[in-house]
Amino acid sequence: MTRTPATRRPLACILGPDVLLRLAENASPEDRLRLMRSLALDHSFRSARVERGLRARLAGAAGPAAGSTPGRPNRAIYDQHNSDATTPGTLVRAEGQPAVEDGSVNQAYDNFGFTYALYWDVFQRDSIDGRGQRIEGLVHYGQAYDNAFWDGEGHMFFGDGDGRLLTDTTKGLDVIGHELTHGVTQNTANLTYQDQAGALNESVSDVFGSLVKQYHLQQSAEAADWLIGADIVGPELAPALRSMKAPGTANSQDTQPATMDGYVRTSDDNGGVHTNSGIPNHAFYVIATTIGGNAWEAPGRIWYATLNDPDLQPSATFADFAAVTLKQAKAIFGDTSAEAQGVQSGWEAVKVAPAPGSTA
Repeated sequence: MTRTPATRRPLACILGPDVLLRLAENASPEDRLRLMRSLALDHSFRSARVERGLRARLAGAAGPAAGSTPGRPNRAIYDQHNSDATTPGTLVRAEGQPAVEDGSVNQAYDNFGFTYALYWDVFQRDSIDGRGQRIEGLVHYGQAYDNAFWDGEGHMFFGDGDGRLLTDTTKGLDVIGHELTHGVTQNTANLTYQDQAGALNESVSDVFGSLVKQYHLQQSAEAADWLIGADIVGPELAPALRSMKAPGTANSQDTQPATMDGYVRTSDDNGGVHTNSGIPNHAFYVIATTIGGNAWEAPGRIWYATLNDPDLQPSATFADFAAVTLKQAKAIFGDTSAEAQGVQSGWEAVKVAPAPGSTA
């Protein structure tokens, strides 16, 4: 298939390149080679998310995908047989087919379904593009590949992990929710994958990844652990990849700040998108626990409305995003509502003030 030339961006993976690079610095020659191989695979892809998202925005609403039924996912799982092939391998389970012997295939299939359920049940969104898009998973990608990613072209790739950094990435429901949400963001706000907009892109994926897990487990905001990737980490990154409750504490390599006091200015990782996402992540945690109840209800509704708000531009800063969340909280629940006050408190907690002159 010929792809339209796009503005190229590094692929959004669940494990940021900064962590892999830090681990490689002090690794044995054999482990360093393995880590650098994972990094090379990450950078061998360049996502078309930005251009595709812009085209979707300009084109406006389109009809449903062929063969789709609103309220029902359309899933397909392929086996890559540990190759680095970027096109789907062997189709091993399609929508409606029974479970197979390969646990990774079944986990990907089921977790795709749980992710679809949150978006449909709570937000009435029909798949990634809102029009019944087929969700395709490519399992057993690469040799001991320590990552999982959404490629911007309709596919989610799953590495098996090396057992030390990551294990089978199909086990992470929040990880799958995170990656598929990159597709949702691509089709809505289309946040540029750079600097604060890129950190927001990563944070939105963490937020909805956590909501997918909480909704499936029917956990309240208070009962949830607010960890990302706890089900896929190996001993070197235990107990999780990130913590929305306490950024910077998830593992020995976690350098995420919780407030703007710790904001990291760097040219690495597209301006530190996997690091600085801790700030809006923590804001959402504070908002959800301040409002109370189920995080996918009022807080999730506000975040989803923000993604779909035309005032949210692809280049949005944290302050811009905060302004639109406050605007939406007031529009949905009222200017003096507990929800609006909770949103204000959450951004104040991370030292982000809504952008001056905003519609909030």
